[in-house]
Amino acid sequence: MVGRSAKRFAGETPIGRKRRARKMAKVLAETHPDAHCELDFTTPLELAVATILSAQTTDVRVNLVTPTLFKRYLSAADYAGADRAEMEELLRPTGFFRAKTDSLMKLGQVLVEKYDGVLPATLDQLVALPGIGRKTANVILGNAFDVPGITVDTHFRRLTNRFGWVQEEDPVKIEFQVAELIEKRDWTMLSHRVIFHGRRVCHARKPACGACTLAAMCPSYGTGPTEAAAAAKLLKGPRARELAIAAGIDPDLVPAAAVIAPEAP
Repeated sequence: MVGRSAKRFAGETPIGRKRRARKMAKVLAETHPDAHCELDFTTPLELAVATILSAQTTDVRVNLVTPTLFKRYLSAADYAGADRAEMEELLRPTGFFRAKTDSLMKLGQVLVEKYDGVLPATLDQLVALPGIGRKTANVILGNAFDVPGITVDTHFRRLTNRFGWVQEEDPVKIEFQVAELIEKRDWTMLSHRVIFHGRRVCHARKPACGACTLAAMCPSYGTGPTEAAAAAKLLKGPRARELAIAAGIDPDLVPAAAVIAPEAP
């Protein structure tokens, strides 16, 4: 099945790929109207901190820790002058808490020394900060500063390859190649929608191909079960039954546990 699907797109031209990618992006917008940044924050600094903490853990776990953290540390100066042992204890639930404490304290120090305590708003400046890489910088730019950015996490990398948008594993190359396909104004929300799709429908080991709104446009259709009942059981998240309806299958095929089960990181 997946072989037949891939053959349909074997001779696709670059302009054909761009048109298909934009059509898929539009369908993703319709499929996941609730897509958003799942890290809780109110300021650019809070988002920077949350993204640093999100490494090797879930957004849910980070959001359990940050309310206390954000009340205790209000400014870059607070992070710079933090008591290491106290911060480590607060961050312990997120894993790698010693390294994360080190990153946050160094981040605070650099912000105080170079930027008067204010988080900068350009990619080059952000990636030079402790604990912030290109993926993190794009999350901050897109969600805190409204500067379009493509966030290439594990879901985005997997799905863009499955979609046939790229044939690449390097995150930076994927970012640049997808940027050529999708209009800049849509980059930030596309990232959220692809990530939502990866968590809820297009899973790593067994995607719900038979319950996917992108099935007709995807060269990887058939990687997972294509029969409606089997695919419906793989849908996850609070809108699992709505996702089934969007894909044209009976929402009653979706188990109740799928709706309330926590999503994969």
